[in-house]
Amino acid sequence: MSFEEEESFEHTLLVVREVSVFKIPPRTTSGGYKCGEWLQSDKIWSGRLRVVSCKDRCEIRLEDPSSAELFAACFVHPGQRESAVEPTLDSSRYFVLKIEDGRGKHAFIGLGFNERNEAFDFNVALSDYEKHVKRENEKESGEASDESQIDIHPAVNHRLK
Repeated sequence: MSFEEEESFEHTLLVVREVSVFKIPPRTTSGGYKCGEWLQSDKIWSGRLRVVSCKDRCEIRLEDPSSAELFAACFVHPGQRESAVEPTLDSSRYFVLKIEDGRGKHAFIGLGFNERNEAFDFNVALSDYEKHVKRENEKESGEASDESQIDIHPAVNHRLK
């Protein structure tokens, strides 16, 4: 196996069997999105979500569970999570994703999880990816990590006299 093949590996960080996608209205204020404004009739798709780590980015893929056909993808580049994935103000189970078509066009869609723990796992997967990228960048730049900066002091005698 060559080095180039090793670099092209993808790591699946999370799979959620059932998520819902909503058409959302444009943001009216700078305060953020509220999922309470999305009507259940605005639901446009449901299927599987996969969070996949690639070398230079993390991808949130919305796929058909039976055929694995891609419905939409959200690309999360290192340090730009806030611009790609935004939590809603009124629920911990809903997010707004910035999806792209690969030709420069993008749209915002609502993403809803059925269970709160699935949304929590989604947040953890994105955080783990960011931490991994940060560690890799520190390794490449030669910065020492906290573990290698242990300060060793001479032993101190704490016995009573």
